[in-house]
Amino acid sequence: MAEPLRILQVGAGGMGRAWLRNLVSFPDAVLVGLVDLDLDRARAAAAEEGHPEVPVARDLTLLAAETGAQAVLDVTVPEAHQAVNTEAMRAGLPVLCEKPLAGSVSQCLEMVATAELTGQLLMVSQSRRYWQSLVALRDQLGQLGEIGTVSCEFFKAPRMPGFREEMAHPLLVDMAIHHLDLARLLLGADPVSVYCESANPPWSWFAGDAAATAVFAFPAGQRFTYTGSWVARGLETSWNGSWRVSAEHGTAVWDGDHPPIAFGDEGELPVRLGTGGQEIRGSLAEFVQAVRTGVEPDTVARRNVWSVAMVEAAIASTELGGRVLLEEVLESAYVEAVRGARDPDVRDVLQSWPSVQQGLAAR
Repeated sequence: MAEPLRILQVGAGGMGRAWLRNLVSFPDAVLVGLVDLDLDRARAAAAEEGHPEVPVARDLTLLAAETGAQAVLDVTVPEAHQAVNTEAMRAGLPVLCEKPLAGSVSQCLEMVATAELTGQLLMVSQSRRYWQSLVALRDQLGQLGEIGTVSCEFFKAPRMPGFREEMAHPLLVDMAIHHLDLARLLLGADPVSVYCESANPPWSWFAGDAAATAVFAFPAGQRFTYTGSWVARGLETSWNGSWRVSAEHGTAVWDGDHPPIAFGDEGELPVRLGTGGQEIRGSLAEFVQAVRTGVEPDTVARRNVWSVAMVEAAIASTELGGRVLLEEVLESAYVEAVRGARDPDVRDVLQSWPSVQQGLAAR
């Protein structure tokens, strides 16, 4: 049996604590160190979440060397992801990064180029992909033929004092990436364009637009419609959203919490629930397997850039008031990444790509 993968976690905030709890009983990985700018917070989090003896420090590279870390788990705020991930990969360590990979597509592209330069794995934790009922939905869709339309409705009314309530597009930036990423997963493709409108109802406690509706077009003509609100009191949906998929031989629905229901030409389809870990536990399991086997995970950074680009394109559409092509968003971000890259080696990698889409394609 293989030894547990030695993990160095960076970030001891709220989500960091969730990962610390996850690592307590995870059989294939062990926490060997915790990095945070606030050492008192890090020590308290480690002690309270089951890791009282784990060393803490502010310096990622130094603590990684001292503990013999084999991988880094980045659970910092999104604004810090690029710096943390770059330092880890430069130190020769693969990285599992909490979503979103970065606050902009251009930053994502720089990190993809850094991963290519260093030869290190950079994977994004899109934890909702690992819900067992979602695995069952994908299985059912495989029996329904070509997909025509996918829709997701998301209605919640959370109170989130702090930066989220001050954002210009809180729903699209902080929440929708989960659902947009799942649409890519279910359709097995990346979108071509989007038209989006956002708004902020009069009763909203958010400063920016807390509601939005977007229609994404995919290469084979499929449409994904997303409608969401963070100020929708009463009859709330699951955090995973409420889904409906119309396909060649039937329809499937999923309420986001319970097993999906699907009917095909021969009647109701059986439900085969996934057996792997759910949410961040499933994400960590795939990361460990990828590190050990070299098999590229579904949410490797170069693929996950498309989910970030969907968010950026939706925001551009609502601000410009028209349809936005994903290709244009990627090209604009690529130009910005080349211009803004501080590391000349990273810039050289970016400039070696025949096109941004080819740079993101499988090697």
